[in-house]
Amino acid sequence: MRPFDEVVAEHGAVVLRVCRAMLPVAEADDAWSETFLSAMRAYPDLRPDSNVRGWLTTIAHRKAIDQIRGRNRRPWPVDPLPIDGVPQGKGEAGADERALAALDRAGVVNELQAALDGLAPKQRGAVVYHYLAELPYAEVGELLGTSEAAARRSAADGIARLRTTMRGTPR
Repeated sequence: MRPFDEVVAEHGAVVLRVCRAMLPVAEADDAWSETFLSAMRAYPDLRPDSNVRGWLTTIAHRKAIDQIRGRNRRPWPVDPLPIDGVPQGKGEAGADERALAALDRAGVVNELQAALDGLAPKQRGAVVYHYLAELPYAEVGELLGTSEAAARRSAADGIARLRTTMRGTPR
């Protein structure tokens, strides 16, 4: 079995994209850390033929849901906190984080997050798993509890709705 730090380096950026698709930046970083802490504990028991990317994506999705549930139990601040920059140092995600920071300064990140939040749960899951985690539709269907064709349809519907919602957003 490969050393765990190689797994983090290889899949860290994908896990971060999944977390950021579901959560605000600060909470996504926490979910990323919790994902790899949980994965590190379970990694020795993982079957050698397992799909590590799918396994990590599933953990990240569940950690993000935990963050959302926790957030819903806490009081919300009146105004959102500004994000000055994006922390560096999670594997190959540096370029992704710099691009995200540039988009955030342009105001696109909040609009995209709001558009993703507006999708139906299966559409959002299909878009996140297929386009951000780069999982094939067969695995997306398994993760969502549907068929491959239904996952493909959910992703297409989700992307169509995002295009409609995001039309006119500065790029």
